[in-house]
This record gives sequence, C-alpha cells and structure tokens, in this order.
Amino acid sequence: MSSLFRWSSAKVTLLVLGMTAATITPIVISAPASSQTPVPSTTPSPDTSSPATPSPDTPSPATPSPATPSPTSTVNLSDVSSDYWARPFIQALAENNVISGFPDGTYRPNQPVTRAEFAALIQKAFGNQNRVRQLSAGGFSDVPANYWAAAAIQNAYETGFLAGYPGNVFRPNQEIPRVQGIVALSNGLGLTGGDTSTLTNFYNDASAIPEYAVGSVAAATVGNLVVNYPDVKQLNPQQSLTRAEAAALLYQALVKQGRAQPIASNLPASQYVVAGTPVSTDIVSLTASSSSFTTLTSLLKTAGLADTLQQPGPYTVFAPTNDAFAALPAATLQQLQQPENREALVKILRYHVVPGAVTASQLSAGELTTDEGRPVNVKIDSANSQVSVNNARVLQADVKASNGIIHAINQVLIPPDVNISKLNQPPTGNGTSDVNVGRSTRGGRSYIGVGGNIGLSGDDTALSDTNFTVISKLGLTNFISVRPSVIFGDDTVFLVPVTLDFSPRRAGSVGERSFAISPYIGAGIAIEANADTDIGLLLTGGVDLPIGSKLTLTGGVNAAFVDDTDVGLQLGIGYNF
Repeated sequence: MSSLFRWSSAKVTLLVLGMTAATITPIVISAPASSQTPVPSTTPSPDTSSPATPSPDTPSPATPSPATPSPTSTVNLSDVSSDYWARPFIQALAENNVISGFPDGTYRPNQPVTRAEFAALIQKAFGNQNRVRQLSAGGFSDVPANYWAAAAIQNAYETGFLAGYPGNVFRPNQEIPRVQGIVALSNGLGLTGGDTSTLTNFYNDASAIPEYAVGSVAAATVGNLVVNYPDVKQLNPQQSLTRAEAAALLYQALVKQGRAQPIASNLPASQYVVAGTPVSTDIVSLTASSSSFTTLTSLLKTAGLADTLQQPGPYTVFAPTNDAFAALPAATLQQLQQPENREALVKILRYHVVPGAVTASQLSAGELTTDEGRPVNVKIDSANSQVSVNNARVLQADVKASNGIIHAINQVLIPPDVNISKLNQPPTGNGTSDVNVGRSTRGGRSYIGVGGNIGLSGDDTALSDTNFTVISKLGLTNFISVRPSVIFGDDTVFLVPVTLDFSPRRAGSVGERSFAISPYIGAGIAIEANADTDIGLLLTGGVDLPIGSKLTLTGGVNAAFVDDTDVGLQLGIGYNF
C-alpha cells in the first residue's frame, strides 16, 4: 500500500468536488409541455412542402374575422343534426363552453378553420397549460395588438401548440391544414411514441404526410387523437381542417388528458377515431391516463389495489389530485410507500372508495360508508352547487368509468384510526440513529443491481475506464447508508462509501408520471484488487430516482485517490428489497 491517500492533482480534485456537489443540486425533470418539440418555425403552408418564403398574398388582418363565432345561449345548433357524424364531439364541447355557435344558431361544421380560429379554440380548451416559451415583445408582425385573436395566438405560441413562419409572421387568416392541427395538439400535449411504420399501418396516404410532421402525427395516432371522416384510413393531411374535424381532434385531446370520456363505442362517431392503442376506461386506466392523478395511480399499485379497481365493481372513488397529495406533511408520501406502512396506505386508499356507482346528483348530506368500513361525511351546498367530503371539496364530479364513477377532490381523506404523523418516524426503533442493515432510509429503499461505469479521468483503476459494475445500497439508519460496489476491468476496484442520504425532492413529471429524486453524498475507501491491494480515499455523490415500488435508478460520481486520481460516472438500476 505504497501511496495511501495520494493526491495526484489538485486540479482534478477540484473538478471532482464540483461534480460531486452538482449531483446533490435539485434536478428538475421538466413537465410534459416543457419537454415537447414545438412546431418548427418552418411549418409548411397548405400549398407547399417548403415554407422558405411567406405567402405574398397573406392578408394582414386588422379587424376581427367575420367567421369568428360568438357564444349563443343554446347548444342546439341548427345545422348539426342528430345523425351528423361529428355531433357527439361538437355537442360535448359546446356543453362545456369549449366551442360555440354563430349568432344565427348554426355551427357551420364544414367551414374551414383559420390559424387564428384554431388558436382561439386551443386557448378555450387548454388555457391553463404551462408556458414553455415567450413571444417577443413585438409579437408577430401580421398580428396587431388589437387583433381579435392576438391573446389567443400568443397563448397558443407560448404553450407550444402553434408557431409562426419565417419572417416573424403567423398568417392568422390562413386556413390551417389537418396535419398542422394534429401536429399542434401532439406537440402541445407533449406526446411521444410511434414511427413511420405506425403511419403506413394506419393511413393509405401516409406518404403525403410532410417530413417535419411524421413524428408528431405518429405520436398523435398512438395517442388516439386522430379522427378521420369518412374513411378512417385516409388522413388527407393537406386538406383544410373543418370546424367539425377541429372539434373531434380537440375532444380526443381532452380524452388523452383525462378531462373527457372516450366516445361510447355504440355511437357511429367512434368508428372514425383512429385506434392507435386500445383504450381502457376502467377507474385505474382513467386515473393513469390523466396527468392530475399520477400520484394516486402509483399509490394504488403500491398498495395492491389497482387490480381491484379494474374489476367490474361498480365503485365510486373520491380521487385526490397530485396537488392534494403534495399538500401532505413532508416525507409522508415516501413513508406511505414503505412496506412497514402498507397497512396504513391501504386504509387511506380504501377510505376514498365507496361501493356502487354514485353520481354527484345522487349524493345526499350525511354519512356515506366507505370500503374501509368507516364513513365519510358528505356536505351539499345547493346554492353554490358544491359537494364536500369531510373537508375535501369536489373539484370535478361524475367522471364516468366503465366500472364506476370518479370525483376529483382537493384533499386527501385520512381515516380517523390512521395517524399520518407517525409515518414520518423511523420504521424501527425509537430514534433516527437506530441501526438496521438493509432498512429504508429517508432517501428510499435499499437495493442491489447492475450498471456501468464511464471513466472521466485517470488511468490507474477500472474506475477510469468504461466497465461493467455491480451496485448496492444498504440502509443503516434513517439517513445513513453504505453503498458497496465493484467495477470490473483490468484493474478491478471495490468501492465502499458511507453516504448521507437526503429526503426526496419533487422533480416534476415525465409524460404521465411524477418523480422525486433523493440526493446522497459521502466518503469511504477504494480497494484496487491487484497484487499489492492498494487502498485509497473515495469521495462520492449522486442521486437515486425510484421508478416504482421495485426499481430504483441511480447515478453518481466517484473519485478514488489510490496511486493516481481516478474519476468515474456510475449509472445503474437496482432492485429494491
């Protein structure tokens, strides 16, 4: 052991410490909208596949478009007959004030939609979407500040749905092609999945889809957003989008977000929805498809109740939103997912379930017995059309599932025999310093797994090369772990750090799932398995990212000071125990 704790380079040491500190800095996984690819600024116009030059005859609208609909006092649109193919889409959106008719009581379903009108529809349907970019102070050169749709165009641009053309123009009066409408919704919702083969499998005219739109249209297809009338196999990408088609696309986008129910399969309109993926409409499938209930869905699976709520039922579920769970005391969610707290988690979740399908109109003031065996107290405020359960307010009522009813609520219901404050205590012993090898820490569960090492600097041990590695985490106390690992190579090295584990930090969401990261930092020894068995100081830091009850992704930087200073980036996946 000729050079224990040899410091080969102050410069490399500073680099390692900087990278180690970076690993415990909160990492933000952007929300779905912020990770999307916006419509390229070179969005093709309807009559060309290359929009290098703005159309010279694009009007500069200074006054409101005469085709702009105004709200009417009824949804009985005279030109949308009961057997009209798009009536279910139009009727549902009109009843929810997403679309409206013209002053003469018509909807004009076959009238083309302009880009400005589509922006206005997007604002009505997705007005609360996160902003992902900012329009320049001057805005688009062909959209005056007093233009009727100026605010809607700005909103559609900043939320990532629509973009402009070269030359800083928007072309608000240009009829929007079907493909642009599909791309806008796909991008705005941050959809992914599908490829060129997806398009050729579903559309006879897939070759007519512009190259820039292939990925977005494929994602919209597997997301069940696309509606083709009268031939479900014919996309007609370059045809102008009609008001009926716009309503159908918008409705399917709301279905994708979990804000609307799929069109009933016994209605003729359903045959025009391109079924890219099978649609399940049971309670768990609906919560899983909504970005508002990712925490609830994850907890149902952890508790083993997901399978139950996919059975015929029927059930009524008072479903807390993600914000409702986030309002719980710190670390409560993490503790609820620990095996020792499973009984409490099951009690809490069953306290939100009522046997039978009970709509909001069927609820009455008084006690309602839950599946957990204890009642909740229902309050009805008829004057304000508001329903409360215990202290939770119903935010959205009567989301109909194939096996029951969902009512979204703004607070988590806690049974009287569950004390959630005790969930924040260590799972064993009386203090946070009690040692129990293999226990969970505040950073998450213990695990063992495999991964890879990427060498960053040095040339002494396997840490400095790209090699296979076995990883592990063994919790000792509530906040201390030992993380033995071995990196195989020409100079195999064993790393044995003791780490300080930090509490989970909410990291946002990807797609329809929310995640939390758990940073750690520590020190220990590095043992080079050669004839001399050299030992040196080890510094480490990184993050754990649980991706379910069974698996944890992990990544960290290790710096070993043996004969030389070796630095490596270790990435792996562990199986929780």
